[in-house]
Amino acid sequence: MTEAVVGAVPPGVGAIVVGNFPLAYGEWFVPHSHPQHQLVWARRGVLGVAVDDAYWVLPPTRALWLPAGVVHRTGATREAVLCSLYFEPDRCDLDWADPTPVAIDGLLAHLIAHLAREDLHDGPRLRAEAVVLDLLRPLPATPIDVPHPTDDRVRAVADALLANPADPRSLEAHARAVGVSRRTLTRLFVHDTGMYFDRWRTHVRLRAALPLLAEGQPVSRVAHTVGYATPSAFLAAFRRTVGTSPGRYLKGDASFGPPPDPGAADA
Repeated sequence: MTEAVVGAVPPGVGAIVVGNFPLAYGEWFVPHSHPQHQLVWARRGVLGVAVDDAYWVLPPTRALWLPAGVVHRTGATREAVLCSLYFEPDRCDLDWADPTPVAIDGLLAHLIAHLAREDLHDGPRLRAEAVVLDLLRPLPATPIDVPHPTDDRVRAVADALLANPADPRSLEAHARAVGVSRRTLTRLFVHDTGMYFDRWRTHVRLRAALPLLAEGQPVSRVAHTVGYATPSAFLAAFRRTVGTSPGRYLKGDASFGPPPDPGAADA
């Protein structure tokens, strides 16, 4: 784990400090928070951000707004460069209260690089910051929640699936492995995670798939890697859970369809 990064208050009239932090494969910051609002963006590579049980995957087309004081973990599934924008709350009109994904386009990326310059005078800085704030466009907030169980029997099943999302065993087979009935494991799963087993496993599989898709791996390979027999089955589960296709999700497309139906069956 890597030490937490704390953004500094801008020394001049501006509201934003930009920091760039290379991250190695599998490197994660310890859980931490900032006194400033933070925009987490992968200038290169793919990042993951976890807030409690919610998890976002961030390719260069998406960033995540984190309000000041929110405890989170940030890491890289492959080598990446974390670009963090720290917004001093007293100088920033944007006050989203919850973690909020935003789209990053070419103009916004250039403005972030512009604000990272150390020789930027107050006038150009203030104008660039105003445009950055205008360009922050919220995307549908659909993190993939994977609640962590506390019961030892449920946790044993969860650990097996987290280690291998493609594990094909049924709920009944998992129940036998931990020495309980299918009915008991079903009840324990709902009590511990708020989800039925099938839905929880779907979330695990989709969370494992997103970094692979963001790296450019083909859907057919990713679907098989995380346990789906066909790409169409994977795509149907993704759309049902997240509300859009993987391609539109990763490109930062704000035109998601209707919110996912929490009562829909999972694959």
